[in-house]
Amino acid sequence: MNYVQLLFPDFSLILCGYLVCRYTGLNRTVWEQVESLTYYFLLPVLLFQSIVKNPLDLLAASSLIFAGLGLSLCAIGLAYALPYLPWFRTHIDTREHAANAQIAFRFNSFIALALAERLAGPQGPQLIAVLIGVCVPLMNVAAVWPMVRHAQGGFGAALVRNPLILAIAAGLAANLLGLAIPPWLEPTTSRIGASSITLGLLAAGAGMRFGPLARAKVLAVSVLGIRHFVLPVVALGLAWILGLSPIHTTVLLAFSALPTASSAYVLAAKMGYNGALTASLVSLSTLLGMASLPFALGVLR
Repeated sequence: MNYVQLLFPDFSLILCGYLVCRYTGLNRTVWEQVESLTYYFLLPVLLFQSIVKNPLDLLAASSLIFAGLGLSLCAIGLAYALPYLPWFRTHIDTREHAANAQIAFRFNSFIALALAERLAGPQGPQLIAVLIGVCVPLMNVAAVWPMVRHAQGGFGAALVRNPLILAIAAGLAANLLGLAIPPWLEPTTSRIGASSITLGLLAAGAGMRFGPLARAKVLAVSVLGIRHFVLPVVALGLAWILGLSPIHTTVLLAFSALPTASSAYVLAAKMGYNGALTASLVSLSTLLGMASLPFALGVLR
């Protein structure tokens, strides 16, 4: 399978978003509103629909769930350890690390869901939604904790109000209770889900910036190296240890090589950190995803 060709439609949308934002009147002010619409409404509907659409066999997906949690914990541990390593501690600012450790382990849900069906067939979106469901709460806590500890704040209410967590919890509950979306409502939810992927990818491109990277080279190389090289290798090891099926292995490898979450810079900025640096890291991670996904799915797979 030609994974570069498979990934081209999604990354071409990211490029379109970047060009439209940079060279037309549809500037960052417009795209910030698009990001909010997608994050708080469109994507939660897509996640809920993906989980509810087909009966979920948690026992059959248990190995994939354990692999996803293991991969997430490994990424969080590596990211947290950076300021304590002998050489790195003198080259990484602790405040910048607190805001940007999340780059190493968070992932772009829009790209994950856009790729899911093409990589793993009809089962793909549900498997990705399950991984999002078990990993997003853990990663959100891990992303917020260093910033909270550094700034001495609180984060419980923000996690409880997270729209992705609420949508996933509602979807899992509905699926396990045997509930389904009424047939007359399915066309509407399907169109909302499709629009969330398109707008999410365009917004990811519109948010790309590269200016502040020069002054945080060691931090950038470290967190992006974990995100785009170390994690795919760890995912391959976990797939082998747990004996994952080919479909589950493909989903896990794709999950491991995704660009980081486009909302990472919003979180950093809202908590009083240097959002411009985080935005630059998100931008570079988006570009690196064009190499790490073919590496994970083509070379390692």
